Amino acid sequence: MDFSRLLHWVIDSPAIIAGAPPIESHSPFLSSQPSLPSSPYTGNHRLGFVYQYLCGHLFQQHPEYKNVHEELQINSQGRTLGAIDFITEHRNGTWQHWEVAIKFYLLKDGFWYGPHAHDRLDLKVQHMLEKQLPFSQSDAFRQAYPDWPALSQHLLMQGRLYTNPFRDEAPPHTLTFAQYQSKNPITINPQRITGYWCYQHEASRIEEPLYLLNKPQWITGRGDCTPKYQHDASGFVHCQSESGHFWFIVPDTWPNNS
Repeated sequence: MDFSRLLHWVIDSPAIIAGAPPIESHSPFLSSQPSLPSSPYTGNHRLGFVYQYLCGHLFQQHPEYKNVHEELQINSQGRTLGAIDFITEHRNGTWQHWEVAIKFYLLKDGFWYGPHAHDRLDLKVQHMLEKQLPFSQSDAFRQAYPDWPALSQHLLMQGRLYTNPFRDEAPPHTLTFAQYQSKNPITINPQRITGYWCYQHEASRIEEPLYLLNKPQWITGRGDCTPKYQHDASGFVHCQSESGHFWFIVPDTWPNNS
């Protein structure tokens, strides 16, 4: 993995959503000049794990943060209720709870779906706001970690959003929730609508070569030896075109295939 490119992508990329706190519109690592990790990454290569590793490295390297605690378990009556991504101390003396996520969503009929269509942007954000972030205010957390009675909450969701150029559908400006109540709208960052998607039967309409991406390349794009897409893959694939455009190609049954 090219950690230099990955780290700078996390530093420089705006979030895919914007809104009032606890939602963060930009990376907290802006203007960072981190050194590369001193040893090779040996963890899980799923994107969520790689992304959390990158954020942890950037928190550790950033001069405004110290005392970084990662993946804190919250238990009650012998069972695990959940985990907190990061708790860190800011240089101003405040303690912060951070939840971070990297996501790739495709617009279909007014909703942003993940390639695995059980994942949906509005549901994910609602879960983060109503379930994940409140963990640090729960009685179970306060009993386990009494030294942190007051934590500010922060949600960073980076990634990329995709539209189908062969369909006439305008991207929505905001997210709506069935139950979540807030006076402050949660908006889509149009700067992150930079990818395309299509069905497999539409892929022949793409007028330039495509190159298959492995998981870390979903973030930064292809390398020198990335194989060409031959239009024979099953399931969904993530590609980058000769000119640099990102493409998801999904089964003709999507989003009902998951």
